[in-house]
Amino acid sequence: MFFFLIIKGSLCFSQEDDIKAKIVSRTVDNLIDIKAVAQNMEVTYKEGYTYLLFSIKKGSKGNYSRNSQSGEFSLQPNEEKELSTLKINIQKGEECKVYLFIRKDDSLISKDSTIIYSAERTVEKKYIAESEIEIKGLIIEDVKTKLGKDFYDYLYQKYTTSGLKYPFIINITEKPSIGRGSKVSIDVDDRILFEFMTKPDDEYILEAANQALYYINNYSIQRKLLYKNTKI
Repeated sequence: MFFFLIIKGSLCFSQEDDIKAKIVSRTVDNLIDIKAVAQNMEVTYKEGYTYLLFSIKKGSKGNYSRNSQSGEFSLQPNEEKELSTLKINIQKGEECKVYLFIRKDDSLISKDSTIIYSAERTVEKKYIAESEIEIKGLIIEDVKTKLGKDFYDYLYQKYTTSGLKYPFIINITEKPSIGRGSKVSIDVDDRILFEFMTKPDDEYILEAANQALYYINNYSIQRKLLYKNTKI
């Protein structure tokens, strides 16, 4: 007999946009019902926001499955709105991490995360820091076109075969631009590391993936140095 342990962590980034991201979970047998919720904490109308609900489940054999949903929304004063839902089947030995990101004009406003994993009934309950069970090497994509998907596939393939697993989330977003093209951005820790305009050229897209990995690796090195210098 096993049950589920759920660890949550939420964070708001902007005091001007007082919007709270919230993941609500409910367990029914081996199914986890996940609801993505946005809450307007102010008495003013809010519009022009986007959300991304993303889940990654690690199977008992180490394989991964992903699911993502995204969209735009607005909120009435003090309104709490359900944005999207997921149903996740968790079996013994599996774990799942769910993220909810709320943005406005490419800026991260608020986020919430939930980690769900099965545990034996005989296991003693204790506090576990999120970093201890963090799923490293996570790339979240929110692309709209085939070219954006091609870029993601190139980047993901090169990243996974490199053997590197950075301890931060890599976000890939795509937005339409003037004409037929679109702009793809790669950001980490709410910092844009690299962006480019798409065009139907495989070599160009492949080179963009190489450039993105170069900037991501440089950021990882700088991040480690900063952590080392500030660590007490």
